[in-house]
Amino acid sequence: MSRSMTRDLTEGRPLKLIISFALPLLFGVLFQQLYSFVDTAIVGRFLGAERLAAVGATGSVNFLVIGLCLGLCSGFSIPIAQAFGAKDEKQIRRCVWHAVVLSAVLSVVFAALATALCKPLLRLMNTPEEILDHSAQYIGIIFAAIPCCVLYNMAGGILRSLGDSRTPVVFLVIASLINIALDLFLIIVCRMDVAGAAVATAVSQLISGIGCVVVMIRRFPVLHLEREDRAFSPKLAKSMLGTGLPMGLQFSITAIGSVLVQWSVNGLGVNAVAAVSGAVKLSAFFACVFDALASTMATYAGQNMGARKLDRIHQGLRCTSVLGIIYCALAFGVVALFAKQLLGLFIDPDAAPEVTAMGVQYLTINAAFYVPLLFVNIVRLSIQGMGFTRVAMLAGMSEMVARTAVALFLVPAVGFIGACYASPTAWVLADLFLFPCYYQIMRTVRQRLMPGTSEERQSRKIVRLHKAA
Repeated sequence: MSRSMTRDLTEGRPLKLIISFALPLLFGVLFQQLYSFVDTAIVGRFLGAERLAAVGATGSVNFLVIGLCLGLCSGFSIPIAQAFGAKDEKQIRRCVWHAVVLSAVLSVVFAALATALCKPLLRLMNTPEEILDHSAQYIGIIFAAIPCCVLYNMAGGILRSLGDSRTPVVFLVIASLINIALDLFLIIVCRMDVAGAAVATAVSQLISGIGCVVVMIRRFPVLHLEREDRAFSPKLAKSMLGTGLPMGLQFSITAIGSVLVQWSVNGLGVNAVAAVSGAVKLSAFFACVFDALASTMATYAGQNMGARKLDRIHQGLRCTSVLGIIYCALAFGVVALFAKQLLGLFIDPDAAPEVTAMGVQYLTINAAFYVPLLFVNIVRLSIQGMGFTRVAMLAGMSEMVARTAVALFLVPAVGFIGACYASPTAWVLADLFLFPCYYQIMRTVRQRLMPGTSEERQSRKIVRLHKAA
């Protein structure tokens, strides 16, 4: 197999491989957060707290719909990583073609449905009337641009499955710089209000996606499709949907709980919405490390599952856990010392002291639970990379249950402080589900891949396990 641009994660020291693969991913996730970060900062500083609340009020609905799309892209990339680990070039090309076709069709359908339903969804979430129109304007543009979002995430997922975590980052950096410039131009110069931020995000995603596709075509010989590779197989499409849909639904199921929490926060008033908006953006920024480590484990587990190297999966998860826990301690220290100053990026503390105080409280409580968040990410993505996407979806359901309970009972009873504990409660409950599942999956796979069986029989056993999951 030609490997000029690919990276094999089935050989070598796990810690070294994980760090080298995760660092470019971290850089990319940071710049991806920069899209949202800059949008929020410019909106909050140049358009005021009310517009900040309008953009922030769309966060959960955005997660509900966009998360479904991102989950599908992640799910479609798992069979590609496993085929790469098994050194099956033909299967790589077939999976890539089916991933592209399915992503294109589904992204158009999702964009049409989400755009038509965005305002009813916002009303259902109890969005305050004074910000409803601006929220609908912002999220309507984001939803219409779903194909742009899917283009980048599908192309980036394919590249990462083949071991290339750098190329998506390069184009993401370029796109981020364009996003910043467009934000300033469209909001300040063209006076497009919150619509300018949405348009800037959509254009930036389109540029980064096109860049990744160009590199895929030019630099990856293994992806040069032959005629027979383009033959559409309903059986393979069904198999890939069986991997992708559970991951997409996992994001959306988790988002349902977030939507309910946002609904409860919306009922507390504009100040609460603005405070949570700024704090969530900062928390997402700190969580970039968790996202990078999780994406690394998805590819690492996928390739090693394809190569039938289960011990390496466990070694990799252990190394990732140590790295993540060290980071959690550092992140909490930064939040504890500088939360007010960090929130000042979005909110003028002199103009809105109450909003700032609420934001500090929300951010600090969430940071205290970063270790459970770390394990939610890396354990779940390891399970997904191994092909057990339905198990990971059940973890999303546990998060939904926790957030729903907080939104319906705790927030009405104790107010804003209840909302602060919504995500930590969800993370802890998900971990209580994920850890037993991970160890049970490893035991089951080890028992069925008995020593002495032929590679062909082992491969068939793994396929049956995936179908059973």
